[in-house]
Amino acid sequence: MAGIITYGVYIPRFRIKVDEIARVWGGNASDIRGGLGVFEKSVPDLDEDAATIAVEAARNALRRRPVDPEQIGAVYVGSESHPYAVKPTACTVGEAISATPYMTAADYEFACKAGTAAVQTCLGLVRSSMVTYGVAIGSDVSQGAPGDALEYTAAAGGAAYVIGRDDPVAEITETCSFTTDTPDFWRREGQNYPRHGGRFTGEPGYFKHVEGASRLLLEKTGSRPSDYTYAVFHQPNAKFPQKAAKNLGFTQDQIRPGLVVPHLGNTYSGSCMIGLAATLDIAKPGDRIFVTSFGSGAGSDSFDLEVTDAISGGAFDRTRAPSVVDLLKNPKYLDYAQYARHKGKIVMQ
Repeated sequence: MAGIITYGVYIPRFRIKVDEIARVWGGNASDIRGGLGVFEKSVPDLDEDAATIAVEAARNALRRRPVDPEQIGAVYVGSESHPYAVKPTACTVGEAISATPYMTAADYEFACKAGTAAVQTCLGLVRSSMVTYGVAIGSDVSQGAPGDALEYTAAAGGAAYVIGRDDPVAEITETCSFTTDTPDFWRREGQNYPRHGGRFTGEPGYFKHVEGASRLLLEKTGSRPSDYTYAVFHQPNAKFPQKAAKNLGFTQDQIRPGLVVPHLGNTYSGSCMIGLAATLDIAKPGDRIFVTSFGSGAGSDSFDLEVTDAISGGAFDRTRAPSVVDLLKNPKYLDYAQYARHKGKIVMQ
């Protein structure tokens, strides 16, 4: 048995409403809200980046269940917005949680599914007994050019999962992936903002891969959507995961706990992982959770999880760290000028 022994999330408290972005760029706020199903998004503080968010998420995970840092043999951080082009975020996280120096570490990039790729890597290392514990993190301060459609949803946040064998709160019973070379979204070296391929974003990008990986997992496990208590899909907006769930045969009740994008935005590498955390926040022993991430470029990772008795007590205690609902409470709203300064779109000389 191997799986998630603890998890943690960090979301900055700052927000900007979709209406405020539309006010500046002349968009119809009602149409944008209706089209995306997003009302506001998180914004990093002036001194926050993907590394600080990853550190806070990892620390929150270890608050829920203390782990001997000398037993953490791997730290992998997935992000589209690593603060350095050449210097690993994972080393910073490892140092912050006292896991160094006897660990393997690396930064992952695969658009919005880099974090779930890190989970798969940690799972393989744990199952092979190469490491006792591995930490997999998805963390982003997502980019969107001023006035671009991405700016309405590109948000900040992250989630950390410690993978191990000791009384996992959720066993990962199966995982699989579905990957093709589909150029729906990209950012070249030296460019500040990503570009998106318009017509490639939906059907040949998101839906082909999310549904492809999901159907493959259902086939491998011999399961039906109705066998699962909950389901979580990557959330670039609120419309896509709801449509994918419906196409696959999942219900609104199954995806509702993890659908946090309307008041969070798209945290890219953190998106699916924060949705899973919100689901684990309310899960009970015996619940089955279906998870499928998506990363542009393009690929999806799917997971079959079964919640165990360990989630209800013992070494693990959910109350020692804030839930996703807690982190979304009491936001501090910014106007567009403040938001632009927080995001580095304008810089004081």
